[in-house]
Amino acid sequence: MDQTGTYPVKLYIYDLSRGMARQLSPVMLGKQLDGIWHTAIVVHGKEFFFVGGGVNSCSPGGTHLGEPDSIVDLGFTEVPAEIFMDYLTSLAESTYSGDKYNLFEHNCNSFSNEVAQFLTGKKIPSYITDLPSEVLSTPFGQALRPLLDSMNINPGGNNITGQR
Repeated sequence: MDQTGTYPVKLYIYDLSRGMARQLSPVMLGKQLDGIWHTAIVVHGKEFFFVGGGVNSCSPGGTHLGEPDSIVDLGFTEVPAEIFMDYLTSLAESTYSGDKYNLFEHNCNSFSNEVAQFLTGKKIPSYITDLPSEVLSTPFGQALRPLLDSMNINPGGNNITGQR
């Protein structure tokens, strides 16, 4: 917390393809993608993200993905840790329970976007939230959709509701 009673909020961005999307997307999709993005919100000294197991947390940069590829400063929030954890628990038991995860429509980036708006009133960058529709707008993306829909991304961390 700084002296004004606010807490910094950051968006951690990871490229799950580790550079492969940038290299292969023009050939496979017919368009350039800079990465396959996984995002997390960092606030109150922890990294929070949504995966197939639900809402998880870890120390910043503490998943098996290592350090983020980039960090976006989303500003500050006045929401204290206790209220934020109540909010997250509510999300984890409803909208963002593990069984609600969908790689294209309801994923880590949907979660980061919603939490960012709750904390700061700002959305995460559109190049991240628009990625699924970009992939699905291609014939290759449509062909891969059944396989991709069955995928579950889980970089580790601890489930905030104690369920795994």
